[in-house]
Amino acid sequence: MAVTASMVKELRERTGAGMMYCKKALVETDGDMEKAIDLLKEKGLAKAAKKAGRVAAEGLVKIAFAEDNKTAAIVEVNSETDFVSKNEEFITFAEGLAKAALAAETTDIEAFKASAFEGSTVQQVLTDKIAKIGENMSVRRIEKASGEVVVSYIHGGRIGVIVAAEGDATDAAKEALTNVAMQIAAMNPQYVSRDEISAEELVKMHDITLESALNDPFSLPKPILNGLLDKAAAGVWAEEDTAILAEKRADKGFNFNYLPNFLSEDAKAKLAELAVADKAEISANKIFKGLVDGRVAKQLKDICLLDQTYVRAEDGKQTVGQYLGTVSKALKLAKVVRFEVGEGIEKKEENFAEEVAKQMANA
Repeated sequence: MAVTASMVKELRERTGAGMMYCKKALVETDGDMEKAIDLLKEKGLAKAAKKAGRVAAEGLVKIAFAEDNKTAAIVEVNSETDFVSKNEEFITFAEGLAKAALAAETTDIEAFKASAFEGSTVQQVLTDKIAKIGENMSVRRIEKASGEVVVSYIHGGRIGVIVAAEGDATDAAKEALTNVAMQIAAMNPQYVSRDEISAEELVKMHDITLESALNDPFSLPKPILNGLLDKAAAGVWAEEDTAILAEKRADKGFNFNYLPNFLSEDAKAKLAELAVADKAEISANKIFKGLVDGRVAKQLKDICLLDQTYVRAEDGKQTVGQYLGTVSKALKLAKVVRFEVGEGIEKKEENFAEEVAKQMANA
């Protein structure tokens, strides 16, 4: 029986074995799909299929540099356990993939998996490793960055950063960019500068901040808060909460920041509802506008690298942008890449006691 490409594809999907192994198994079994599956299982090449559903959120980040040090590639390779990520074979595999990513013409992960690697393809070698090591693994993502000055930093094998910049590749520039790479690893900024944030994103950030402020009325400026409290006491709140408000207002030594501690949850919820209902009026208040703008500015400082306070600033105020400026005015960041092992992967929560009980019950 002739072995077709669709048959090889089906067998590969069902077993997770490499394409060449699937073709060979089908040829040996004269195209019998079930016998081919059994054959792959007998050879241990179908183990990957059983492990494909397991969560692989551990692993390593590896980085490779071109000979001229002007391009670097980063790869994240995942495993199920931290134990396997420390296995020498796994480490060597990840290092090889970083070098392959450097030579690759694409950063598309699916195209990379199909590319040539160690006499086969990345995907086939990965499948073989899964079968041999006995855990599910994945080559999750790759990225590259180029510039006149390129540096990297890896923290504990789990967080990797590449920083590429334009400017003279002096020792001072490399040291400064390495310091910045360490800051990126620790602070995880979402953007390099505010210029990368679209107008739509800024509007969304402003709207979310505004709504958040309204839903936290006790953080509002005192004149606005007092107006809301007056409305709440005028028939919206229960008598007990209204009486508490009157008592605390009469106590000149009372710190109003502690008022929420004396009110019911219902009273606080109704106060927030009043604030949201008065959104148009409150939003027009200049003091409130200033509060929202200030909170948005603080968020931007947290998420934009160049606006972040440089962690090693002697005055505790110098920004990353200002720090780079002291090294060289010509030093400009071109690209920043940060990979953290397992970020965004939902990990399965294990309960050891429940697992033992389950096994005992099954026994």
